[in-house]
Amino acid sequence: MFLLAGCGESSPDARYAKGIYLLLDTSGTYTQELAKAQQVINYLLATLEAGDAFAVARIDSGSFSEKDIIAKVVLDGRPSTANKQKRDFARQIDIFVKQVKSSAYTDISGGILQGVEYLNEAKVGRKTIMIYSDLKEDLPTGYVRDFDLTLDGFTVKALNVTKLRADNQNPQAYLNRLSQWSDKVVGGGGNWQVINDLDKPEALTL
Repeated sequence: MFLLAGCGESSPDARYAKGIYLLLDTSGTYTQELAKAQQVINYLLATLEAGDAFAVARIDSGSFSEKDIIAKVVLDGRPSTANKQKRDFARQIDIFVKQVKSSAYTDISGGILQGVEYLNEAKVGRKTIMIYSDLKEDLPTGYVRDFDLTLDGFTVKALNVTKLRADNQNPQAYLNRLSQWSDKVVGGGGNWQVINDLDKPEALTL
């Protein structure tokens, strides 16, 4: 994990700050999508302002863990320091994307739970969890994720939800996967969005 923190000359009101927790699927062939995810991360970095919090974490076998956080930052109030934080963050993501090894399993639920914990601790006004994944959860033996999420005040955005080979044979499987995650997020009080066309100007608006 790469931590980038700054001590600004002023402390922006957290009520007006935004927090983003971005989960990256590293299972199977989805690692081929990470170059596109890197572009998303760089775009989001450019939108951050003083006091905003941003973390990127990988989804792997057991994602309810801080060890899966690749990089995190709270933007400093001084522009020169904040710009350095952004450059360092982008560099760390670049290293990760070039060296990442595919995970055999996909613990999306654990990753969301870790994101909730991170953003609640950040005490930001706007909380967004982004999931860059095909949304196919596959847990190792013994892992239990049968819990309700508490997502009041959260927006959860699923990005680039690619279709699996099996989805081509049975499109309903893809639709069911989206519906199940929507039910889980909305049932927890959150706002759910699916964004597959990342080229739309409003796609990543927070």
